[in-house]
Amino acid sequence: MTQWTSTVGAAQLARQLQAQQPRPTGPAGRKPPAYRALADGVRLLVLEGRVPVAARLPAERELALALSVSRTTVAAAYEALRAEGFLESRRGAGSWTAVPAGNPLPARGLEPLPPESLGSMIDLGCASLPAPEPWLTRAFQGAVEELPPYAHTHGDYPAGLPALRRTIADRYTALGIPTMPEQIMVTTGAMGAIDAICHLFAGRGERIAVESPSYANILQLMRETGARLVPVAMEEGIGGWDMNRWRQALRDSAPRLAYVVADFHNPTGALADEQQRRDLVDAARSAGTVLVVDETMTELRLDADTAMPRRVCAFDPAGSTVLTVGSASKAFWAGMRIGWVRAAPDVIRSLVSARAYADMGTPVLEQLAINWLMGTGGWEQAVEIRRDQARENRDELVAAVRRELPDWEFAVPRGGLTLWVRTGGLSGSRLAVAGERVGVRVPSGPRFGVDGAFEGYVRLPFTVGGPVAEEAAVRLAAAVELVRSGAGAGVDAPRSFVA
Repeated sequence: MTQWTSTVGAAQLARQLQAQQPRPTGPAGRKPPAYRALADGVRLLVLEGRVPVAARLPAERELALALSVSRTTVAAAYEALRAEGFLESRRGAGSWTAVPAGNPLPARGLEPLPPESLGSMIDLGCASLPAPEPWLTRAFQGAVEELPPYAHTHGDYPAGLPALRRTIADRYTALGIPTMPEQIMVTTGAMGAIDAICHLFAGRGERIAVESPSYANILQLMRETGARLVPVAMEEGIGGWDMNRWRQALRDSAPRLAYVVADFHNPTGALADEQQRRDLVDAARSAGTVLVVDETMTELRLDADTAMPRRVCAFDPAGSTVLTVGSASKAFWAGMRIGWVRAAPDVIRSLVSARAYADMGTPVLEQLAINWLMGTGGWEQAVEIRRDQARENRDELVAAVRRELPDWEFAVPRGGLTLWVRTGGLSGSRLAVAGERVGVRVPSGPRFGVDGAFEGYVRLPFTVGGPVAEEAAVRLAAAVELVRSGAGAGVDAPRSFVA
């Protein structure tokens, strides 16, 4: 059985290597040997997620021709990568990328902050904002008023309250995507929706194609279901989705599912354009892959001049290829654990039947609260409060980071809640540890990759602004100094980041 899940062509790898910054010279200004520079270049591509883990590399002769170097140079580079744990090989199967054993995915930065730390620690771990009052209170007041008729029933609605299913369906229809209530299942948040989809479609050992990087909690959920993740590298910055890579990954790996966040991608903030959406649906349909589209960020357009493309499901209105997942948690409040799935009626029926062995259903009162918001116009007003708050926080955080950490690189997204930052060659895992020592929590890049990629990144959410954003940047700069001085010990960084 082959161990690789995707392939990288010689021309593609050569382009990526040639686009890298030149490696610093060694002692006395000496350049490293050609094989060493090549090995370091491939290793950096893996650690940054530009080349996925478990990707089959081109044969030595093919890569040598593409790079105009000797085959001996490529062979020596591959041997060095194997010795360091970044490459595995087997006769007849070729060589594929890996991450050395002993480099577990960092878990820091995403767990809820302990209550005793709220006063002293700036938490950049969770991309969530406080509730947009007064709409939270009003929603529950409206829900309580509508509760009595439901209190006389069993309260068990595995597919969701009929009224809320109809409201959500009507919202899609208003967008030009005709939708029946039978195409909607209400879930306990987006995580509940994707968990149900994974259990129905992707049993243990099935392949799921995911963006690289992608949303950390979803990656972990998929790992725990026993799925084999097939990472597909994103373009640099907020460039988005490389459709050649997606077509190749879907064709070569034939994954059962593919998971994408097309609207203000978490963590990069990228927004897929209309052609990319059409191409994603076409590629998934051709490969027989079910495309799961996470729309939890779709309401969070922060720049008014940003034109929003049609929803991905507009290119598959029947819902046979595209399963759409929505949620109130990002657009409204994380404490409102209401999500939904839009799909073909037969898929919804299967999801509902399977749900009986999981969580049974979603709390009635919360469903009534969301239905009240969406039915009274309160949703739009609450989301506008959320946009204003996130936009202000984004602008203030960006200004603070640029001032305190001028060598950090990032592209400013036009929406969403997150900034994806390259840390100037420092280990994101060490920065996460050092950050907690100086009073700021930040999730390291490998949390958002597959098997240790993106060590040179951190994710910064738009959850703080004003003086708090300025202080967060000051503390991050202090964490950088700890790491550079060697005092930020406590986690092992990959070898390329060890001073």
